[in-house]
Amino acid sequence: MSRKIRETKKNFKVFCEGDTEYNYIDEMRRQKRFSIAIKQVNMKGGGYSNFLDQVKTDGTMNCLAKFIIIDGDRAVAEEGEKKILRELLEYCMLQNQSGRVPHVLIVDYPDFEYIACLHTPKFKGQDVAQYIVKELGYKSVDEFKADEKVYNVLNSNGNSSDLMLSLLRKDNCFIVNEYHIKKKLYEIKISTVYDWEKLGRKGSNINEFFEIINRF
Repeated sequence: MSRKIRETKKNFKVFCEGDTEYNYIDEMRRQKRFSIAIKQVNMKGGGYSNFLDQVKTDGTMNCLAKFIIIDGDRAVAEEGEKKILRELLEYCMLQNQSGRVPHVLIVDYPDFEYIACLHTPKFKGQDVAQYIVKELGYKSVDEFKADEKVYNVLNSNGNSSDLMLSLLRKDNCFIVNEYHIKKKLYEIKISTVYDWEKLGRKGSNINEFFEIINRF
């Protein structure tokens, strides 16, 4: 009797800064039921060197693309972190230029909590920590970060990722990944441009994550 060959599903891997991003993407994955599996890796902080080490050693079998979602505030606050961010950026660009598994580096500035607030119509640039408590009803930012249902909070009662995405401006982004997709071939080509002078501007290129995963 011949053994049935098990088909392994293609997947996206998402390296997340911490619990908030992990919980958000995990719940989105459950609700949206994408045709391509999404596997999150919670980096639990540790700085950019942690990301660089993990991404370098992580396997690529059946991986369609890797998304590396980081906060940009570290690079602005510490010159040493900025140096490692440069190494991470150069590594991702090298992978993309070589035709290996695409590495899509995404930088939220100052952090994902700011991007979360952009989901809500009342947010007009207020202090993020105070806004999360006053308007989103959490006791603290830590409680917000630990909420496994944060995706639901940010996508109900008038809040939405569509609103957030509509507020992001490409010309404010430190990094922009141009992508070309051949869906039938499961092929993604990435080319990257960046501008260090824009690193401290509030915003994100997280739209690229939404756009790419929704194409499959």
